[in-house]
Amino acid sequence: MSEPVLRFDRFTYRYPGAPGPALTELSLEVGEGEFVLLAGRSGGGKSTLLRAGCGLVPHFHGGAVAGELTVAGLDVRDHGPGELAAVVGTLFQDPETQVVMGTVRSELAFPLENRGESRAAVARGVEEAALALGIAHLLERPTHELSGGELQRVALGAALAGRPRLVLLDEPTSQLDPVAGDELIGLLRRLNEEWGTTVVLAEHRLERCLTAADRVLALAGGILACDAEPGAFLAWAAESAPALQTPGASLLARAGLRPPPVGVKAARATLRSAGALDPLPEAEEAAIVERHRTETSREDKVTLPPTRGAAPRPDSPPKHRFRGSRADANAALRVRDLWVEPPAGPTILRAVELTLRPGERVALMGRNGAGKSTLLRHLAGLQQPTRGSIDAAGRVALLLQNPNDYLVHEQVRDEAPRAALALAGLADHADRHPRDLSGGERQRLALAIVLGGGLDLGGPAAGATSAPAGAAAAPAASAPASARGDLPAVLCLDEPTRGMDRTHKAELARLLDRLAAAGTALLVATHDPEFAASFAQRVVLLGDGRPIADGPVAEVLAGGWYFATETARILGGAAGALDPVSGAALIRARLAARAAAPARSPMPARSPAPARAPAPAAPAPPAPTPTEAPR
Repeated sequence: MSEPVLRFDRFTYRYPGAPGPALTELSLEVGEGEFVLLAGRSGGGKSTLLRAGCGLVPHFHGGAVAGELTVAGLDVRDHGPGELAAVVGTLFQDPETQVVMGTVRSELAFPLENRGESRAAVARGVEEAALALGIAHLLERPTHELSGGELQRVALGAALAGRPRLVLLDEPTSQLDPVAGDELIGLLRRLNEEWGTTVVLAEHRLERCLTAADRVLALAGGILACDAEPGAFLAWAAESAPALQTPGASLLARAGLRPPPVGVKAARATLRSAGALDPLPEAEEAAIVERHRTETSREDKVTLPPTRGAAPRPDSPPKHRFRGSRADANAALRVRDLWVEPPAGPTILRAVELTLRPGERVALMGRNGAGKSTLLRHLAGLQQPTRGSIDAAGRVALLLQNPNDYLVHEQVRDEAPRAALALAGLADHADRHPRDLSGGERQRLALAIVLGGGLDLGGPAAGATSAPAGAAAAPAASAPASARGDLPAVLCLDEPTRGMDRTHKAELARLLDRLAAAGTALLVATHDPEFAASFAQRVVLLGDGRPIADGPVAEVLAGGWYFATETARILGGAAGALDPVSGAALIRARLAARAAAPARSPMPARSPAPARAPAPAAPAPPAPTPTEAPR
């Protein structure tokens, strides 16, 4: 049997100053040619495992190490990142820190030139990597002009250009649009199958890559909690770690169907065999979904004093047009005929018209390079448009894509006020160095910095238990303005869920809901349809630098192939069901109707004709599928 490419033997690691180990007594082997998916909560040890696999732990981060770790037969204690780079390609959560060259072509060529490849081999490697990742049109672009998703693909291209034996990927699809994300997973699977490249990929959106994996490793608190093939992992997650379930697995589990599906195809096959794809009358299905949609709403809604000039938050999204009107007089933000036309290069934004009302929650979506980040930067005043106008009712706050840009101190406690750290669920990490946090933790820390200054939203901190549904919220009207802090009129977030697990995404959605309740308008750029469906009232879809769709979240995210939640794709967009709760209610109703159909419509007995022989008895209707809906 060949030697494993990656082998941990009772490996334990503790970051400098950390209260406990990030990895504890870890023992596992990854064989040649395996495709392994790392799953687990934020801070569970996934990024640390990948850092150890490329030698950054312990050679860069320092800390205390025990046990053994070998990569392609090289002991990590004796071989640092430079030597391991000959056999390991790595992509981290923050690709902007990995890109070192001025142009995309130079960045892709850099690792090949370092290995002493010939000029022809370098040119071929650059061309192949660019074509495989769809970045050939970016080869001459300066790297500092790229969007986050484009930068992520460039960094991955540099990691793959040298055809390493082992590829370590930390949230590689976090900044990619749905199409680019699916293409990336397909490329990795092809490299794995045709080149024999071993792939170890950490990801929170498991539904994107579970079908490509041979094996899933789940980490919890630095300990290996599960090592199984994808189907068995989902069965384990249903019992032991519900937060790691995919939306599709949660959908079928709530509907009382087994086994948990690995992908959309498997889910639809289970529904088809149960007869749950047969629709009810359209009005009936819409009523079922609407009735259960409230079960997914956040329970910790808090009524806060509105910001000055804020209108009451609408319970449902108003009808919007791209063009403003007199009805927008009290808007929190109004954009008119906004153009961004760089002197050198293509037009980025074209005649953008956008209006946000106080307390409105809007998701901004679109493919990589569509202009989302550029639009947010202009709204916050970081850049000036070529022409057009931006009018805001007050301060416009912005959280940029790269959380590292906000981290300037040696300890987490010095980055943000204590209340803001507690709200972000980072109070226990106050003594840690910010750079030692996981990507999701750094993202939450950056948000705490942006919302700092003594901000107190009056709701439970991240990780706190919410009040029961229907319970009265504690009034905040008596809170002094100083306790509430200086809430912005508009808060713009650029890919805020990068590196976050589902639990922390839900906590972020609750935080955004409380901000909206206080009158702050929210504009969140995201590639995550599940997150958009969890918080947004409205979705604005950018294409070629302008809004091409603008409407209620169910209208935009229910019927598509890519800009759609997994529940919507499984159910074909039926009744606008976007989440497992409302989707499962629809499935149970369909199953109940199917089971009740024979009893409701018995076939009448036929009297024999007087002069004829009795007609043969009609065949009995088929028995319903023995699937019991959960009580």
